Amino acid sequence: MNGFNLEGTVSVITGAAGLLGREHCRALAEAGSTVVAADLDADVAAALAAELGLAAGLGLDVTNPGSVATLCDVVMRTYGRVDVLVNNAAVNDMVENPSLAAELSRFENYPLSLWKRVMDVNVTGVFLCCQHVAPIMARQGRGSVINIASTYGVVAPDQSIYRTPDGQQPFYKSAAYPTSKGAVVMLTKFLATYYGDKGVRINALSPGGVENGQADHFVANYSAKTPLGRMARPTDYRGALVFLASEASAYVTGHNLMVDGGWTAW
Repeated sequence: MNGFNLEGTVSVITGAAGLLGREHCRALAEAGSTVVAADLDADVAAALAAELGLAAGLGLDVTNPGSVATLCDVVMRTYGRVDVLVNNAAVNDMVENPSLAAELSRFENYPLSLWKRVMDVNVTGVFLCCQHVAPIMARQGRGSVINIASTYGVVAPDQSIYRTPDGQQPFYKSAAYPTSKGAVVMLTKFLATYYGDKGVRINALSPGGVENGQADHFVANYSAKTPLGRMARPTDYRGALVFLASEASAYVTGHNLMVDGGWTAW
């Protein structure tokens, strides 16, 4: 089991303060890595690092090349290396006014501004972080990049799971999020072939839906479509993440690891 040991490594996790980001930080820290938690709000990142006993919490705007470059400079000056990068920062569909959600989330009405925001964070953010960190790993001759994708990066959303018991459709999953995650999967494959001869492994991890206080009907609808019969717990991705980060997956690159309770197996 020594292959799963991350002692002596330095890990950077973007979107660290999110529901899964926190668990990613915990998982890599417990495996022995020195973890730098990065999030858009520097104060939130610092508080998270203090709460979880991480090495550091830093502010990061993944859509800003200068912000990404600054974070890399700080990490390299402080720790001298980056062994693991988890590109977790992302935005999902959100309509501020619930009364408008059904109309605005329809494909025909979906705002261009929301489309651009999702693409900017979910795709360009991964691109920029890889563009700055992967060359560092290449110079080291080793490293693991884990891009957090989604089941919706490989299968289309089932709009029926959002329906209420009386048949109302209060929300439609938009095209933006699945398109962005599909792009992440393909960017992962591109980078895996580009950096493979430099000792840098680049994989995607595709989570299924995580139960987090959603409406009962949604949880029931989602669970009914999942062979394991439930939504994920936030902790369900920790083992897969450590596997991809560590030498236990030394011969794995360009792969999209589905951890979805069987959602995509139907």
